[in-house]
Parts: sequence; C-alpha cells; structure tokens
Amino acid sequence: MSNNRVDILICFILLSSTSLIYLLNRSLNSSEFLSRGYIEYSWVKHGITNIFGYLTIFLPGYIVYKYVRKINYLNKNGSGFLPRIIGLCFGEDELITPTAIVPIASGQRTAFEEAFLMLFYFFGLQISYLSWGVLQEKVMTQEYVSATGEIEYFKDSQFLVFVNRVLAFTMSGIVLLCRRQPRHKCPLYKYVFCSFSNIMSSWCQYEALKYVSFPHQVLAKAAKVIPVMIMGKIVSKTKYEFYEYVTSIVLSVGMVFFMLDSGNDRAKSSVTTFSGVLLLCSYIAFDSFTSNWQGALFRKYSMKPVQMMCFVNFFSCIFTAVSLFQQGSFWMSGSFMIKHPSFIVDCVLLSICSAGGQMFIYSTLSVFGPLVFAIITTIRQGFSVLLSCIIYHHNVNALGIFGLGLVFFSVFLRIYCGHRIKSVRKMQSDNVKGQRI
Repeated sequence: MSNNRVDILICFILLSSTSLIYLLNRSLNSSEFLSRGYIEYSWVKHGITNIFGYLTIFLPGYIVYKYVRKINYLNKNGSGFLPRIIGLCFGEDELITPTAIVPIASGQRTAFEEAFLMLFYFFGLQISYLSWGVLQEKVMTQEYVSATGEIEYFKDSQFLVFVNRVLAFTMSGIVLLCRRQPRHKCPLYKYVFCSFSNIMSSWCQYEALKYVSFPHQVLAKAAKVIPVMIMGKIVSKTKYEFYEYVTSIVLSVGMVFFMLDSGNDRAKSSVTTFSGVLLLCSYIAFDSFTSNWQGALFRKYSMKPVQMMCFVNFFSCIFTAVSLFQQGSFWMSGSFMIKHPSFIVDCVLLSICSAGGQMFIYSTLSVFGPLVFAIITTIRQGFSVLLSCIIYHHNVNALGIFGLGLVFFSVFLRIYCGHRIKSVRKMQSDNVKGQRI
C-alpha cells in the first residue's frame, strides 16, 4: 500500500471514529436516562459526559497508534505533514538517544544542597497551594451576586480545570520559547495518560466540595501517602525501604489524629455524603497514578520539569476544550462571567496559583520522586487546617497536638534514616573500592 493511501486511511480513521463518538456523546447528553435520579448523584451524569468528551480524542488516537504499529508506519520514509505529526506522537524508538544534558543526580549534591532544595520546593508548594485551596473553596461554595441582585453559584468544575490548564500551558510554553532546553525525547502519547488522570483528579476534587465538608476532604487527603506507595509498586515497580513504609504510616496516623481533633467543630457546616466519599476516593486514586506516572517519565526520558508541564497541560487543554464544546459549557460559563465580574478575578487568581504550584510539583517530582512529593502535600493539608484553626479560633486539644507531634517525628525519622542508609552504602562502596585497589 502506498504512503498516500495509508495517510488517507489514517485520516479516515480519525474522522470517522471522532464523528461516531461525538454523535454518541450528543445523544447521551440529550437522553432522559442520565437526567433521572437524585440531585446528589448529578455528578455521575457530568462525569460520564466528560469522559465521553475525552474519548473523542483518546479513542481515535489509540486506534491510529495500533494501526501505525501494525503496518510499521514509523519506519517508512515520509516527508509530509502527517508522517511528521505521527512520528512526533508515537515515534519512541528513534527518539530515545543519549542527551548531553543530564539532570543532577541526588548523589551528586551535598546534604546541605539537597536540604536547601527540598525546603525551597516545600515552601513554594505550601504558599502556592495554600492560596489555591482557599480560592478553590471560595469559587465553588460562595454566592455570586449580579448587578440585578440575582444570586448564583458556579457549578461547572471542568471549566475551572480548563482555565487553570490554559494558563499553565501558556506560562510553560513561554518559558520553552525563551530558554533553550535539552532535546525532548519522550513520545507525546505518553503524556496523555497522566494528563487524563490529572484532569479527573482535579475534577473529582472540585466536585467533592459540593458534597464533603472541608475537614473531611482534607482528612482524606492526609492518607494519600500510602496510596501513592501502592500505585508506585503497580505503575513503576518501585521498591521502598522498610523505614519509608513505617514513616508513611506514622505520618498518616498523625495527620488523622490532628485533623479529627481540629475539624470536629466545623463538621456541622456541611454534610459528607456517599457521593463525596466516592469522589474523594477517585481523587486519591487518580492523583496517586498521576504523580507515579510522571515520576516514571522523568526517570526514563530525563526531560525538564517545564517540558513535562507544557505537554501535560497541552493535552489537558485539548481534552477539556473538546468536552466543554460538546456540552455547550463555554457559552454558559461565559454568560456567568459576564454577569459576575468578580468571578473573573477569582478565576484568574486561582489559575495563577495553580500554574505556580504545578511548576513546583514537576520540579519536586523530577528531583525527589512521587513519594517525597506526596509527603510534602500531606503536610500541606495539616498546615491548611492549622491556618484555619488560627484564623477562625478553632480549638486543638491533646489528640491534635499528639497527632501533630507524630507528623513531625515521622518527617525527622525519615530524614535521619535516609541519611543513615546513604552513609552506610557509601561506606560499603568505599570499602569495596579499597579492596579492589
């Protein structure tokens, strides 16, 4: 089969499969089946329609991927636009070549440099995401009053995800254009998986605010370290030291004690429902997969954090834009922004905090891995509750103080054990070298 015929067939596959899924999604949106049921489970309809919107991009891409692999399309000479695009998206073998720029390994940094870098990323994440958390809760729970006195709540979580990703993609794209980066070796299709899981984790988190009280949401996130370790074993076959399991369990228990104690007086403010529990569990699962998949890509392809940020957000923009277009949500969100100008300010500030936080996330993942990142974000949840207790004068009793002590003990124990094991291994390595000499 000639190259032109193959290219035409690939275009036909893309157009036909995309049109089929689009029509299926439109019929699903207009059907009465998903419109029935309790109001509490309205998120199910939104989630299904969102996923079908993402399938409009994902499924045609998967079919083309299987087809070009089957006919060995990537090894055939092609100079047109389509072969270049397919090679960029799916051409893995020819892209994996040694690069002159290699990220600094943790063993090449001194203990002081590593501690300083971790503190820098730690405080960067705390500042950006503490601000983001406050704005997130404000946007999803506050009343917006129009000029005519009409009171409304903003309900489209996916639109917020879209705006956040557009700004993050724009910022990272500008950095890539302005600063020379090492050669990018990762095939683009591998970003699709963490892009999808990242979108879904953000969507579940926004939706959970409609069904879960703030203390319970933060409490669920506190136990994220253990799911991240489990997902690390599944996704990248990561082997953890015994002390990492112990410190993770101690940290999670400490966070649970602290948040149960400091959150009791606020639990009456909203009700945690079964939908909220499902959404939080989904958020933890998707978020654990995202960090581990990104950590695996960093280890294999050694890209820069800003490159990872740019391409992940590129696909996130495409996924959410297609889904929002199919549901007609752009028009509804645009009308809401016109009626409530204060929402625009909140949305922009939310996106700035999210984009800044993403830069620290990818930097932390590339240097320290998903487990350290999960520990930092878990401690962030404790800071957010502690900050709320200080601002709103909530009481912290003996159980909360004990839990906070466990958290700090687990962190210091992890640092000590990690440093101790590195020292022992270095000593053993030096002894082996001495014996060979």
